[in-house]
Amino acid sequence: MRVAQHKVELPNVGHRLGVTIRGLVCAFLVGPVHGEDSASSAVHTVDFTEQPAGEAVTWLQNRGYELRLDAKALNPRFNENGLTLSTDGEEAGLFVRKMDVGGASRLRVDWGVERYPEGADWEGGVYRVPIAVMVSFGEEGIESGSFFVPDAPYFISVFLSENAQPGKVYTANYYQKGGRYLCRPCNPPPGKTVSTEIDLDETFRMVFVRSEVPPITSFSFQMNTEDTSGGARAYIKRIQFLTQ
Repeated sequence: MRVAQHKVELPNVGHRLGVTIRGLVCAFLVGPVHGEDSASSAVHTVDFTEQPAGEAVTWLQNRGYELRLDAKALNPRFNENGLTLSTDGEEAGLFVRKMDVGGASRLRVDWGVERYPEGADWEGGVYRVPIAVMVSFGEEGIESGSFFVPDAPYFISVFLSENAQPGKVYTANYYQKGGRYLCRPCNPPPGKTVSTEIDLDETFRMVFVRSEVPPITSFSFQMNTEDTSGGARAYIKRIQFLTQ
């Protein structure tokens, strides 16, 4: 089944974005940062650099990751950069891991892009990503905005991009009530490893205007090169959930 037939099923950044909250600079979104934060400790860490070189599908499935859309077409592999996703064409894939990380209030991702998809342009209306990490909150299904698109819990997605603007919070055509997307950092040079760290609790309260933050119930990572050319190549070294 082609990706186009699946796009409505998941809250991913491959959807067209219709609303942008402009001019919003989030002082509590720290990125890029380098080195460990001595004030925080890790509740849960996924370190992809610890795995031997080779295909990664079996390892991911054995550890509870659900591969959605055309995830296998992204050729997930372990190498010196950790977990690498790559495609030469138009593909979209999502890797989802359900889990309880009680006590975590911050997210840190060490990652990079080796090749950006040609034609992806958030400011120009082509909302595609070489790599993104999404965190979901709670179990309540927030309406998607379409009868044909399933509801989903609240989620915050951080992504790397050449063209999106820092300090903006993007909202998609679907999941306008429950999904938010942030470029952190924007325009990192190809081949450069950067670190993204955000305060999940404070970000959630701000972008959804809610005082209570539901528990983290899953995280996922993805690539989407639909409507672009040249494909993309990106990697994740590690994902950490931290205390405040």
